Amino acid sequence: MNANAFDRYLERPSPLHRLDPRVKVVLTLAFIVSVALLPERAWAAYLAAFLLVMGAALTGRLSPWLVVRRSLLGLPFLLAAVTILFTVPGEALWRGPLGLTVTDAGAARFAGIVLRSLISIQAAVLLTAATRVPDILHALRHLRVPAVLVSIIAFMFRYLFVLVEEVQRLLRARAARSAHLPGVAGGGGVRWRAEVAGHMAGQLLVRSLDRSDRVYQAMQARGYRGELLTLSPHVMRPADWVWLALGTAAIGALQVMARL
Repeated sequence: MNANAFDRYLERPSPLHRLDPRVKVVLTLAFIVSVALLPERAWAAYLAAFLLVMGAALTGRLSPWLVVRRSLLGLPFLLAAVTILFTVPGEALWRGPLGLTVTDAGAARFAGIVLRSLISIQAAVLLTAATRVPDILHALRHLRVPAVLVSIIAFMFRYLFVLVEEVQRLLRARAARSAHLPGVAGGGGVRWRAEVAGHMAGQLLVRSLDRSDRVYQAMQARGYRGELLTLSPHVMRPADWVWLALGTAAIGALQVMARL
């Protein structure tokens, strides 16, 4: 399977890529928290936060449109907040059927939630595009994130590829055993397809449990003790401290701007 389906890292000779992963993780988390704390209707601060992300993308020699396009994948989940348009009291902007009314306060709050969420997703997208997953995991361990949690994330990422390959094999097996004529829908009706999908899900669960047991035994035999080892020393350089200070100052300035 093509690793690009999940691994979003893009190799670039840039200062952002050379930055210590701990600095990138800390600044990304601090930026996301800072954006979440921005007050409503702080449109200038929203724009400044967006420009900070785009500036970081250009520093990493990444296309700003790439970051924006990937962040739009989270837009359908943000539509869950659409009820805010009709539930927040305020001046009516639009009156619809069934007594639904869009208010100015509801529209402002909904827009703020969507903008802050998209900017936060863009920061996370930028982190994964400029940092390898193993480096992110080791940065989390350096930052004292529990080893169990880091191991769970690492195994989830590693074996997600294996799980998808297993699903693809099951789909190929189903297609090979389903009669199909040109111009005729093959494979039975909806009930038959539902039964086959249920059997496939059960088969996938059994195979996953069996594989997880084999992987566990193999790792125990090779001396795994719950720690992820790396050949990278991850030593903080003077340039890393400078970027950390600049990033912290920019995040602080963002909060000051939002409250002026």
